[in-house]
Amino acid sequence: MKRENKILIIDCGSQYTQLIARRVRELGVYSEILFWDSPSEKIAASNPMGIIISGGPRSVLDKDAPSLPKELISDVPLLGICYGMQLLAHMFGGTVERGEKAEYGRAFVDVQGGRLFTRCGGDKKLEVWMSHWDEVKKLPEGFRVTARSESGAMAGFESEDGRVCALQFHPEVAHTPRGQDILSAFLFDVCGCSADWTLGMEWIEQEIEKIRTKVGGGRVICGLSGGVDSTVSAVITQRAVGDRLYCIFVDHGMMRKDEGKQVMETYRSLNLNVRYVDAEARFLKALEGVTEPERKRKIIGELFIRIFEEEARSVGGSDWLLQGTIYPDVVESGHSGGGVIKSHHNVGGLPKDMKMGLLEPLRDLFKDEVRRVGAALGVPKHFIGRHPFPGPGLGVRCLGELKKERLDILREADAIFIEEIRRFGLYDDIWQAFCALLPVRSVGVVGDVRTYGETVVLRAVSSLDAMTAEWVRLPYELLDNVSRRICNEVPQVNRVVLDITGKPPATIEWE
Repeated sequence: MKRENKILIIDCGSQYTQLIARRVRELGVYSEILFWDSPSEKIAASNPMGIIISGGPRSVLDKDAPSLPKELISDVPLLGICYGMQLLAHMFGGTVERGEKAEYGRAFVDVQGGRLFTRCGGDKKLEVWMSHWDEVKKLPEGFRVTARSESGAMAGFESEDGRVCALQFHPEVAHTPRGQDILSAFLFDVCGCSADWTLGMEWIEQEIEKIRTKVGGGRVICGLSGGVDSTVSAVITQRAVGDRLYCIFVDHGMMRKDEGKQVMETYRSLNLNVRYVDAEARFLKALEGVTEPERKRKIIGELFIRIFEEEARSVGGSDWLLQGTIYPDVVESGHSGGGVIKSHHNVGGLPKDMKMGLLEPLRDLFKDEVRRVGAALGVPKHFIGRHPFPGPGLGVRCLGELKKERLDILREADAIFIEEIRRFGLYDDIWQAFCALLPVRSVGVVGDVRTYGETVVLRAVSSLDAMTAEWVRLPYELLDNVSRRICNEVPQVNRVVLDITGKPPATIEWE
């Protein structure tokens, strides 16, 4: 049976799995992801040109660690990354042991040959990104070493025919500069893939047809958040079902300054049928006394759904709920041994007794892919380029109990920060910038008078897909302007600090 021109990625619980998929797509090859514990028939039915096995937080030495039936993957080219390398070694008869210490972060490996490194320009020493504790101590019979770390630990191996390859480091992250060359070698030299996949109108038309078939003659209600994801979801679904799409924009009182008004103007320009619901008092009442981040998200998510159900009834009922869920939302909410980083309101907050079916047309896309789809659909450029904003809004940027007065403080500070970033011409160069309000007060002095004020954190990061991120080195003049303005114009604040943490180890949002 002829194989499909695609790569199957087996997710063993890694937070980088979606990034592997994105890198493969960037190279023009379609990729899909299945979890390691998916039914065997589903894995077999994928029929890919090659399989990549991801990293993961477990050890192959653990009981019930992620694994795969060998017969499912015995006749297709394989690439194991990190945990995937250890799993392949274990499956083919090698030896995996706990290392004396973990390797984490930037490292260098010495290349000793192998098909994966043929496109690296002949470099014999490569900078890479390591994140592991276990090591392959003994190769399976019929395999050879292709790379070693500076400590001498095995960093890569392959079978004699080169169809089974493995790497201890992560080629998918930006911290491995020749990572795309390595993945290219696997896709095109080992697997024989063709670079024929693009995300454009063909994909959009296919998705429209999927929605049309799934919904049939049903009615769809969409919870618009004001963000790019839900807006693009609405526009594409409108093309599938027309006037049977009813959009609800719920103002939960945790939007940015003047955001509700601005968003509604954009929706009208897109000819979306949108109903505005002021639910600020209802959300704040439900969140009284709540400080634990996961609990906040669950409450916000469930209340959103309840309001949508009420609004659906008010327009005569609805059969489907449309959401702007994207891949990073799903990954960070956890699955199959992968740790939950934080549950997203549109993934972890849905009530089990919800009476509507769920539509998530963007669930398999990254943020930059969503923006490309939005541009193709005619969504205004200024809207597509907006920085990501979480569904729970300022509710996950205002740490501690959520009260209107504290949210108003955060709104004003955030508006000043973004205004200055735009004034310096940096907005489009930054993936995401925002302020967070800490549940911490500190002593200050204003006009010779002691103050005991709020603390605001400035956060600005660069990223390709929100899976990893680096903090942005903002100009000192900009930071000085922002700090002075916030302390002068928001009298409740007397201290401004800067978050200089990447992802990992931190997440982009604070909660």
